Amino acid sequence: MRVAIEDLPSLHRQGKKMGVTSVCSAHPLVLKAALRRGRDTGTTVLIEATCNQVNHLGGYTGMTPSDFAAMVETLAATEQCPKDLIVLGGDHLGPNPWKDRDASEAMGQAGAMVDAYVRAGFRKIHLDASMGCKGEPIALDDHIVAERAARLAGVAERAARESGGASPIYIIGTEVPPPGGADHALDAITPTSTAAARQTHAVHAKAFRSAGLEDAFSRAIGLVVQPGVEFGNQNVIFYDRVKAHALAATLSELPTLIFEAHSTDYQGEGPLRELVEDGFGILKVGPELTFKLREALYALDLIASDLVPGYGERPLYHAMEALMRVASKNWESHYRGDDAEKRVLRHYSYSDRIRYYWATPQAGEACDRLFKTLKGRIVPVTLFLQHLPSAAAWAERACDGEEIAIGHIRQSIETYGRACGT
Repeated sequence: MRVAIEDLPSLHRQGKKMGVTSVCSAHPLVLKAALRRGRDTGTTVLIEATCNQVNHLGGYTGMTPSDFAAMVETLAATEQCPKDLIVLGGDHLGPNPWKDRDASEAMGQAGAMVDAYVRAGFRKIHLDASMGCKGEPIALDDHIVAERAARLAGVAERAARESGGASPIYIIGTEVPPPGGADHALDAITPTSTAAARQTHAVHAKAFRSAGLEDAFSRAIGLVVQPGVEFGNQNVIFYDRVKAHALAATLSELPTLIFEAHSTDYQGEGPLRELVEDGFGILKVGPELTFKLREALYALDLIASDLVPGYGERPLYHAMEALMRVASKNWESHYRGDDAEKRVLRHYSYSDRIRYYWATPQAGEACDRLFKTLKGRIVPVTLFLQHLPSAAAWAERACDGEEIAIGHIRQSIETYGRACGT
């Protein structure tokens, strides 16, 4: 069943416990898995890019919003996923990529980024100006955050009018700790307090009203809060609905909103379903999907090593290890321990910071060699059972490594779909 994201608050009020999965990834195989599920089930495919990943200056992917939108459109055509099922979203759009600059300059860049997102057809816009800029406190006053969010909403509204695009739908608020997973072991995460949730909504409503943006605020459908879920490098904090009961009950006072839950990766179907039932209508997932990609690729690397003479001993693994050791900026400040512990984390951490390296030429060449090596080969079921049981159905068939990887990723996306009632 297709669920329009703008209908989520009314569905929740009607007792229809449904949600939408937000796929936060730029990897083509992850996106293909999401688009295939949309095609096969007729459900909404919500795909989001973050401010650091994709922006008007390129981001760490090298893609502008229009580049990202074009990539999704091309993949959707390849996978025969109808365009009307696809919603593009921008996550944490604000000054974060430029927070080392003065607030005026950082907000100027943030405005240019929001403008580029909206003109490129991104309709779901998460406004997040919570981070302090140069000379400011790390955590800003709620009123300053809301005023800056309203300023960015004004940019988005103008861009939509001038480009003739659909009016944006807004998400407000942010979660603590920052997105992407914690970099240390966690014992517990405290859910957002009811007072904080009410305050975030109230100050944003006031700021939008002061800026003459009441109509824009009427399209704010979601509030980002911390439901008490998170993942560290080697552990996951699972949803405890008892601890989040008071927060969930707050939605009865905010009838035009649902909650958006970030860092829901690795929760599993049961906790995810409870989140949806409790009003967390948008579930964001990212690292789990590229974690599953890495699982599949490394398993296929082992299968090729065992099966094909001359392929070598795990050449993909060793190529990624060499790449991460040479270009260490994306992981070195996040992983602690001795050399052996860091090596394990580089490849197998839940935070999955290896995902920053898959788009490099070196990784691409290693993956291409793996796929070409296995293409069309017959793999015994025993090798799949040893290294990738989820792909056992491929035994005794002409092997296609890319298809196997997509199928493995899709298992996680299907889990989210079931939890969302779609």
